[in-house]
Amino acid sequence: MRPKITPFFLLAVVPAAILLALTAFTLIRTLPQEDLKGKYTYKDFETALKCRSCHPGIYEQWSQAMMSQAYTHHWDEIEYFELAVPHAEVNPSLKGPVDGCNGCHAPLAFMGGTLPPPRPEEKSMANESVSCEVCHLTQRAQTDPPFNFSYYIVPGQTKYSGRLPEIESPAHKIVQSDFHRTTEFCGNCHNEQNPYGIWVKSTQMEWKEGPYAAEGVRCQDCHMPKGGPYQLALMGKTVDDARLHLFHGAHDPGKVRGTIEVRIEPDIRLAEPGESIVFTVALFNQKTGHKFPTGSVEDRIAWLDVEATDAKGNKYHLNVDKKGFEGEEYTISGDYLAYQDMGIPLKIKDFKGVQRDGIPFGNRIFRMPYFDEQGNMTIMQWNTFSQGVDYRIGPRETKVEKFTFRIPYEAAPGEMTVHAVLNYQLLVKPVADYLKVPSDESAILVVNDHSTKVEILP
Repeated sequence: MRPKITPFFLLAVVPAAILLALTAFTLIRTLPQEDLKGKYTYKDFETALKCRSCHPGIYEQWSQAMMSQAYTHHWDEIEYFELAVPHAEVNPSLKGPVDGCNGCHAPLAFMGGTLPPPRPEEKSMANESVSCEVCHLTQRAQTDPPFNFSYYIVPGQTKYSGRLPEIESPAHKIVQSDFHRTTEFCGNCHNEQNPYGIWVKSTQMEWKEGPYAAEGVRCQDCHMPKGGPYQLALMGKTVDDARLHLFHGAHDPGKVRGTIEVRIEPDIRLAEPGESIVFTVALFNQKTGHKFPTGSVEDRIAWLDVEATDAKGNKYHLNVDKKGFEGEEYTISGDYLAYQDMGIPLKIKDFKGVQRDGIPFGNRIFRMPYFDEQGNMTIMQWNTFSQGVDYRIGPRETKVEKFTFRIPYEAAPGEMTVHAVLNYQLLVKPVADYLKVPSDESAILVVNDHSTKVEILP
């Protein structure tokens, strides 16, 4: 779970500067908007299953998307109940902010005031996650930019939609909403600022700063594509421009695959053992309107692995050439420990952390590291005091990496194949293994790959 919580302080007395920062953050979050925490009850909202009776296709699309699993998803459950909630047990002043993570992951529980919500296994209304009601009752964002569950919702029989109603629904009133056509609608939860003023999630803002915003290509165009012929409601007409409720993103292998184009070429084609070849790899973000990776950047890792195979099948790993920019050490895999602050909620004294990357050493990593107050890398974004170099790949950006490879003297003469592959994980494997997160969350997804060949002379 991605809770919106104040950081855990190891010191008994919070420095005045931090108190001031927290106060300023509180004013930003609460003054411009109505606080919906605990304002309603579960019974004020309808279940998605009720919506299914008229919108079966849309329901089935939603039920296969992460929107329907924002609360029940295994990693979110582990992160919330084993890391975030224990923070509040150690420090009761965290209770309110820990509750806030449900504002985006279990909005009905947040607005219903059942906090922490029951575990998913108890099958409460919290399991509705981001349901039909959450989106189609939203009227506007209450902050600019939108962030941290800034939506304004009033339960009832008036539902809001980006489409003009074609018929009068027998179940509810439909009001056409221009707000549903904006990216600010998505930004209500896909932007997040923590108490230190750090934008720990900024997907909508990344889009706004990129080239697609200027061209009018919005979040909905990629994540809710138009399709047809399609019948949105059983009593409605079949249309050719239905917004499909696919919401496919980081957890969809098909969406991730091909996001970045990869090409590799050598500077020479013939080489003797002992001679060096420089391989250049170009990585072009041709598919996303935001940076890659995006969203829960503290969890996610993408890395470029380059391997040579000689004529006899012997394999050699190539290390990326260093560029020398500040913070580069966090973008090249190595044998480092990190995430020591997990020991606080896990109540492990002097926790040494776990392996930082969990991938072969010497690979280029595309990430933005998050650091706690002690300067250690953290996956707990609510405990993020600062961020390091942003070495992700922006929309329509090309990163160029070089790998200088000295041909081993034992390399077999003949054709050598050099393969470059860009891999992706939703959660770094050492963290997943330590917290016993199901293996699919740390499964390696191949984003793209490319090979080239050189001739090794006798």
